[in-house]
Amino acid sequence: MSQARLKIEVARAALKYVEDGMLLGVGTGSTVNAFIDELGSSGIRLAGAVSSSDETTERLKKIGVSVRDLNHTGDLELYIDGADEVDEHKRLIKGGGGALTREKIIAAASRKFVCIVDESKCMPILGEFPLPVEVIPMARALVARKLTGMGGRPELREDFVTDNGNLVLDVRNLDFVDPVARETEINQIPGVVTCGLFARRGADVVLVAGEGGIRTL
Repeated sequence: MSQARLKIEVARAALKYVEDGMLLGVGTGSTVNAFIDELGSSGIRLAGAVSSSDETTERLKKIGVSVRDLNHTGDLELYIDGADEVDEHKRLIKGGGGALTREKIIAAASRKFVCIVDESKCMPILGEFPLPVEVIPMARALVARKLTGMGGRPELREDFVTDNGNLVLDVRNLDFVDPVARETEINQIPGVVTCGLFARRGADVVLVAGEGGIRTL
């Protein structure tokens, strides 16, 4: 089965968590795009959605979903998003699409976080995918030096600015033996907005699409 087909299958599986009248948090990326397409043809009528990116906002509007400001919604019942890597403890690396800060905010505001991935994203230990770190532009070099001091190899994501107006450093070669401690350590560097480690608040449920069907963590 192609990866595109697996994304559609796991997107459909996520619909069972979505109910009419919900306020839904929606992430960013190709698997989420498949979810939005499936949501549009499902007949489910949402009260509204909070979006993690401008791209997702446009897709939601095209299927008739009212996009709300999180400041005016309060907590959300459910957040649906993908990931770049997932471990067996439902900890994640996210941010390949550059929306990590808004994704982390929405995850924190949601009572349940359902992560949708295909089996290629499942890893015994996080870290094969480079860790995205969103940084304030004036702090780029400072943060890069600090990350290098941690053993990382940061690279500026070329020709990319986040929806928040910031830069992204993609960091290879870090160890994630203790992902919670590593997330805290990186987030405490002055100039870091946040990193793409979702360990302190990981997913509540991970749906994994594979050749044998949908597996639930």
